[in-house]
Amino acid sequence: MVLIGMLHHRKHPDMVKKAYPFAAVAKMEGIDFIYFSFDSVDFEQKIVNGWVYEKGKWVQEQKEFPAVIINSCNPKTNKHSLILQRLKTFAIFTSFPVGNKLKVYKKVKKAKKFASYMIPSYLLTKANELFSLLESHPAAVIKPVSGNRGRKIFFIKKTAESYLWMDGADTHAYNKQQLEAAIFQVLKEQKYLLQPFIECKTKSGLIYDFRLHVQKNGSGQWEITLIYPRISGNTKMVSNVSSGGYRGELIPFLKDEFEEDYSKMEQKLEKFALSFADHLDTLYENPFDELGIDVGVDQYQRLWLFEVNWRPGAKNREFQVAQRMLPYCRYLAETKGIIV
Repeated sequence: MVLIGMLHHRKHPDMVKKAYPFAAVAKMEGIDFIYFSFDSVDFEQKIVNGWVYEKGKWVQEQKEFPAVIINSCNPKTNKHSLILQRLKTFAIFTSFPVGNKLKVYKKVKKAKKFASYMIPSYLLTKANELFSLLESHPAAVIKPVSGNRGRKIFFIKKTAESYLWMDGADTHAYNKQQLEAAIFQVLKEQKYLLQPFIECKTKSGLIYDFRLHVQKNGSGQWEITLIYPRISGNTKMVSNVSSGGYRGELIPFLKDEFEEDYSKMEQKLEKFALSFADHLDTLYENPFDELGIDVGVDQYQRLWLFEVNWRPGAKNREFQVAQRMLPYCRYLAETKGIIV
């Protein structure tokens, strides 16, 4: 029986919500499963001192290094990073980063096949670049190059009298010099991406986007785990759930917003989710296990790619995610010639 491990920085599985669902699905799939932390790895004996779920409780147990490791979190220290890199020489890992927004943009743009879905994106280095963009577009957005869960995203709109700077629920009217000062301040904190603002609004005027959550199955093929709209609060310009937005149900939302075209939009989202995930796999050295693809729809029902996440959140969907992840882990072991 193949041994699958879940690696996390937390020492006990009770502290990780998805540990039990993964252990339960592993039992149903006939897969040997162990949860372990970075500090429990013994390279001399090639064992992990982890936790297995037996008869309704977690039991501590030592096992040889797992054949496949679900690297479900980022290392928290330099020591963790070194352990992670060393473990990669002994086991197959499931998750690999896509890189920041600019890296994804450049890769997809260069490959051309999905370039038409990309919002023109530039690394913002000075205020004049924003002013130049606003000459040809009614509004712009600047967002952190590296993912920030919907935080620190600013929207700028040019009016006849001023520039409107929107930060969450707050809006400020700036003159040119004040806007230059605001840009200078944010660029001191981190790197930002500049894009024309693609408006994706409900009939009632709320900002929204779609999260397309896809995973590899037990045959190594992409499947849709869930597609759902993320809708902003009344005064928010971002729809990210962690920044105050909320999650809707797909079909009722599509019926409300697209009426008789709702079925076509559902099919369009599903087709894009699977075909884009397939394409992205070809642009990287290592295969992905799951992706969270965020897209918007403009007034002409055209899809735009907003962002790609390599370790998407799955709150309250842990069992659903595990039902694809564990068979995929077994598939990885089989394709590498490990006896299952």
